Amino acid sequence: MRLKFYILFLLACCSASAQTTIRTYLPRPRTYYVEPDTVEMVFIGDVMMHARQLEYDYTDFLEPLRPLLSQADIAVANMEFTLAGKPYSGYPAFSAPDGYATYVKDLGVDVFLTANNHITDKGENGLRRTLQIYDSLRVRHTGTGLEERTFHRDNPLMLYCKGLRIALVNFTYGTNTQTSYEWPSVSLMDKDEVSRQVSRARELGADIVIAVPHWGTEYSLRHSREQELWAQWLEEKGVDAIIGAHPHVVQDTTSIGAVPVIYSMGNAVSNMSAENTRLELAVTLKIAVDRHRRARVLTPELTFLWCTLPGKLTDGYQTIPVKKYLGHREMWISPSDYDNMVTTYRRVRTVTGIQD
Repeated sequence: MRLKFYILFLLACCSASAQTTIRTYLPRPRTYYVEPDTVEMVFIGDVMMHARQLEYDYTDFLEPLRPLLSQADIAVANMEFTLAGKPYSGYPAFSAPDGYATYVKDLGVDVFLTANNHITDKGENGLRRTLQIYDSLRVRHTGTGLEERTFHRDNPLMLYCKGLRIALVNFTYGTNTQTSYEWPSVSLMDKDEVSRQVSRARELGADIVIAVPHWGTEYSLRHSREQELWAQWLEEKGVDAIIGAHPHVVQDTTSIGAVPVIYSMGNAVSNMSAENTRLELAVTLKIAVDRHRRARVLTPELTFLWCTLPGKLTDGYQTIPVKKYLGHREMWISPSDYDNMVTTYRRVRTVTGIQD
């Protein structure tokens, strides 16, 4: 009887062991969280070369911005002059030394915006030479084109960074000099042309489309009705951000839906001294990419800048971050210019509502 019970017990154990073996499954692989990528872009406003600036060493002009520009994944500047060769000249028909463009590139700027009202100041030959110099520097540029092929290649301008496709659509309300030639050509503020460029950007697989218009009323701290209507239209067309230039002063900012709108960055460096023209913006635009490779534009970071004139802070021109110099009046050669910077900074922040 005991033997029979023992045999039954062993059979039961073997059966249970067999069932356990059959029902054992491999564990699922553990899911690891991957930190999203972020592409950081920096935009600065009108890089100018007035007649008086030609008397000074331009390699000091934007030097305090070198860390900001060089550390960005993509840095963009509005180049508001031509490289038409000698004799060099300032307003109203700009022609800067070729080395000025080389210097801006060496600061870390990756893209030159060329659609602005001064790009045809020296006519067909001046525009052609400007674009040829940019090509020789191997710097990307948009807003113009030497011929039909290159115009469509660079407008929209497709940029690739960290697996992300970013398109820039650059256009201007017009030029100061009428053009009777077909090529080279300038990207104008025409809805059919801008719509074509936005659509083409999406066809080329753009994850993010950024409009960079040259528009607005000069010296006005508030955007115009025309700018607002255009911004609404651009949002409807599907752009993801709008960053403007031309008024030579900082303008108010807003958002339309999820689209941030920087109506005007103001200048980057110039000889202007009229009220508000020396206060400027650098715009840091971060684009986040999640684990599913979906891209979205984050809230822009705005940095106020101040363009110091000769004999104010240094012996020449220099554009500086305002906050870095607040509270350091003793550094100025002309302390009254420090006071001017602080007063302008407070006034523009009040009128525009920008909080930096």
